[in-house]
Amino acid sequence: MSALLPLFPLDLVLLPGTPLPLHIFEPRYREMISECLDRSQHFGVLRGKDQELAEIGCTAEILTVTKKYPDGRMDIVTEGRARFEVIQLNQERSFLQAEVLYLHDEPEIPSTDEIAQAMKLHGEIMTLAGAEPERSSEVVEVQLSFHLAGSLPLDLDFKQTLLGMTSEAERLRALISFFENILPAMRRTVHVRRKAGGNGHAG
Repeated sequence: MSALLPLFPLDLVLLPGTPLPLHIFEPRYREMISECLDRSQHFGVLRGKDQELAEIGCTAEILTVTKKYPDGRMDIVTEGRARFEVIQLNQERSFLQAEVLYLHDEPEIPSTDEIAQAMKLHGEIMTLAGAEPERSSEVVEVQLSFHLAGSLPLDLDFKQTLLGMTSEAERLRALISFFENILPAMRRTVHVRRKAGGNGHAG
């Protein structure tokens, strides 16, 4: 039996490889984070929604403490690491802990066409949003799907579904489908803005 994993429920979905800055102010979480720092231990981030906790979460590694306040609060930067499924919650401490099962991907890998398509669609979304698209040569992620999804403010339910998938090929196909669904509305919005701006009616 592995040691209990400390849990931090938040209204977000953390994906592997995605940075997550946090302001720690509640006494129970100050205690939890202090213990994690002392032991060089990761903690688990679970999405909390309507008093319910998701079953699948992602561990977070504390990369740095950017600021400590006199009253014990702190600002930290973490990054998503390993996915897990909650087997049994433990409420013996002031903060939640759980027995967890770590998730691993099946060997199926996406095709080069799927990778190219996902990168192309992601690049168009970034461009429409006014950001610089990533070059393929700069992305050397093993789990490209998490990297692409983590760089965009996507729907949390979709991110949660993505987190639970155990095939990179399946995740990338889901991501391609999601991008294809949201792009037409983004293109229309940008077109309307440009038209309004060109007519002097930008608001």
